[in-house]
Amino acid sequence: MAKYYIGTAGWSYEDWEGVVYPASRGRGFHPLLFLAGYINFVEVNSTFYRPAPPALALSWLRKVEAFPDFLFAVKLHQLFTHQRRDFSEKDADEFKAGVELLRARGRLAALLLQFPWSFSATPANEDHLLRLFSLFAGWPLALEVRHASWDRPAFYDLLRENGVAHCNIDQPLFKNSIAPSAVSTNPDFAYVRLHGRNAENWFREDAGRDDRYDYLYSKDELEGWVERIRDLGTKSSKVYVVTNNHYRGQAMANALQIKSMVTGEKVDVPEALLEKYPVLREIVRKIRAGQMDLFLKKDGADDKDGKS
Repeated sequence: MAKYYIGTAGWSYEDWEGVVYPASRGRGFHPLLFLAGYINFVEVNSTFYRPAPPALALSWLRKVEAFPDFLFAVKLHQLFTHQRRDFSEKDADEFKAGVELLRARGRLAALLLQFPWSFSATPANEDHLLRLFSLFAGWPLALEVRHASWDRPAFYDLLRENGVAHCNIDQPLFKNSIAPSAVSTNPDFAYVRLHGRNAENWFREDAGRDDRYDYLYSKDELEGWVERIRDLGTKSSKVYVVTNNHYRGQAMANALQIKSMVTGEKVDVPEALLEKYPVLREIVRKIRAGQMDLFLKKDGADDKDGKS
């Protein structure tokens, strides 16, 4: 049976204060330690902007010492995926050195190679991927591409040949946007990233980060992904699921919903998050009542999406 790791992209957001994290913090509070009490996986996004020094990785490990199953995915620096020029083997080695401790301690789920929508399937771009696969050979790699031109059997065969996991994504769908999928190219692990479906702001030039990722998935939208996640669990021994719709803690709300739907396990919910997203109260109530169907009301009516 597959092991499911479900969590959020990042943990350091000012707009999570009083929404995910308590407004009043006790001594020794740290966001990462707090999250580890509810989820078993996070994706480190800060490394996209600056490589992590080893001391920082060590501090992350110390925060989650009490949670032996907790894992990290680390996003590759933008030098390799967005700038795509003037980088060397030395740059790759420096990046790896910063997160080597995570791998050595058995806490590294994957390095995420995330490319923008503009990165389409061309011979030159395929050569670029092969160069990265070589530079980071021996590391667990997950590749996210967003352009539909990559969606072809030869591409997935290329990933299988290099032991790279295809990242199945949810994003606003436009012409040439890669569609949702349940493709496994690595038997060791599969990867899923949910970005939200805020089509209005996704490509708007003046939209900020929060504008693009301001989206709360409904129960019906999550159900389709739960089916795909379970399908991936029949093909890979581990499945990593990341919610990236981070604005105002929506990623955490949806991560907990997915966890309960996929695993059927008891799900604890931060009190502040219950206040912001009432749909989560239904999860807590029905778990306390011992029911396995967490989202179906007794009268058969659907829950509302919980936005406030």
